[in-house]
Amino acid sequence: MSQFGINITFVAGSFLLYILIAIWAKAGSTKDFYVAGGGVHPITNGMAIGADWMSAASFISMAGIIATTGYASSAYLMGWTGGYVLLAMLLAPYLRKFGKFTVPQFIGDRFYSKKARMVAVICLIVASLTYVIGQMAGAGVAFSRFLEVDSTMGLIIAAVVIFIYSVLGGMKGITYTQVAQYCVLILAYTIPAVFISLQLTGNPIPALGMFSTHVDSGMPILDKLNQVITDVGFNEYTADVDSHLNMVLFTLTLMIGTAGLPHVIIRFFTVPKVADARWSAGWALIFIALLYLTAPAVASMARLNLMTTIYPEGTSEEPIQYENRPNWVKEWEVTGLIEFDDKNEDGRIQLYNDVPSFQDEAESRGWEGSELEVNRDILVLANPEIANLPGWVIGLIAAGGLAAALSTAAGLLLAISSAISHDLIKGAINPNITERGELIAARIAMATTIVVATYLGANPPGFAAQVVALAFGIAAASLFPTLMMGIFSKRINNTGAIAGMLCGLALTLCYIFVYKGWLFIPGTANLADTPENWVFGISPLSIGAVGAMVNFAVAFAVSNATEEPPVEIQELVESVRYPRGAGQAQDH
Repeated sequence: MSQFGINITFVAGSFLLYILIAIWAKAGSTKDFYVAGGGVHPITNGMAIGADWMSAASFISMAGIIATTGYASSAYLMGWTGGYVLLAMLLAPYLRKFGKFTVPQFIGDRFYSKKARMVAVICLIVASLTYVIGQMAGAGVAFSRFLEVDSTMGLIIAAVVIFIYSVLGGMKGITYTQVAQYCVLILAYTIPAVFISLQLTGNPIPALGMFSTHVDSGMPILDKLNQVITDVGFNEYTADVDSHLNMVLFTLTLMIGTAGLPHVIIRFFTVPKVADARWSAGWALIFIALLYLTAPAVASMARLNLMTTIYPEGTSEEPIQYENRPNWVKEWEVTGLIEFDDKNEDGRIQLYNDVPSFQDEAESRGWEGSELEVNRDILVLANPEIANLPGWVIGLIAAGGLAAALSTAAGLLLAISSAISHDLIKGAINPNITERGELIAARIAMATTIVVATYLGANPPGFAAQVVALAFGIAAASLFPTLMMGIFSKRINNTGAIAGMLCGLALTLCYIFVYKGWLFIPGTANLADTPENWVFGISPLSIGAVGAMVNFAVAFAVSNATEEPPVEIQELVESVRYPRGAGQAQDH
């Protein structure tokens, strides 16, 4: 069977499995649609959380950005995993005790205000929609290569599959589909990593292989990688970051943004008891760790394999002729995600860091510019091909990349549709809507959101991990502080909460739009992604932590300047902080 046939078999087989699960677990009520009936087992829920958590950014893009920038991007690992711990310990059990369907519903009831609930809906939609763009973009990358279609057609196929199992099954269908998706994605991620670790180091455990000896050179593998990339002008893979302040803020943004993501929070509403929410968190951490401990090894080994593909005799020697380029380069060139430009017309592929400090060396070698542009999102997907692994491994990683993108996209779409149908329509526009009407509204909202997400996914503002990082910044500045204050402070009132959310969100969005060059105002384009222009060197990806601080400060200041919350609300906060009892999810 051809490689294309193998890819089709793995991908189509996984899609058929997801759709059959959705038909089996079809949601018949709003409780099924929003929280899977509230009866999911902790281990099942932990696995579903793992799939929800490990998005296209984790599976496809995280190792790619670490491979490209090295130690500087370890913030992604620290931020996302640290944020999960915050969520599991500081928010999940307490929100489960409160027993509602959605995050905006908690905020509306805790701050005794429909306005607070509506502001939370806006924050949720902005964060979740930004996040889902990254997932759809990741699905497009995977489809464009493995199904040999362009990325737009890939997005449409992904959207159709998500539509079928999300709109039909709701949270109930999504939960059991995500269990299957977790199994697919973790096998797809770890099996190639084991093969490649054995090839390069002789160690079958990738996380240990990263600190082992490179078989061919006898050097520690990270030392070998540093040698290979510094010889062509790149910084050392293990080099320290330029700005420790920016790295701290970026890590903090990812942490608190993670803890404020509504599509993960609502997963803790699907279990029967508060104790089950804690067990779900523990199991999820185990399932997540399987991938996150492997990702740094995948990144370093992918970067080394990439460089030695272009310079098989070493970077001090001549690179390969373009006509002799390996098959994996030819295959990915078709997608447009690898591009070759023979700037000095010598027929060879020069790949190096085209920076002033390396110009003299480049000129002495007769090079006139780096000639190979590789989209960093392809490295994990291309890794098995670069390492010449069997065709079935390539087909498996195709299915895994799509599983990662689809699982998180489905969770995000459910969070958005729940906010629209349950919080906006039932909570504000039509409180007397029937359960059947609300279920129809939820499905229409999800279908509409899928269309919007597909369009935006075809035109993403950056690579998958970067777009996702922006979403985390938005959640960090708006939802996380409000949830924390709602649980742990009896003094914060509705006026303070609303002011805090709006100020945190406004500051974060304004900073992102200015310094990402999205304002389209004359004179602002030169600010885009230029570290010299950033305020105190803080990148747009790191501003969420500052926005969160502003949110906290404004909420406390305004609350202390206005009247205290009613006594019954203060008693409610006290009861939520002691999570005893089942706290069944309610729709009122």
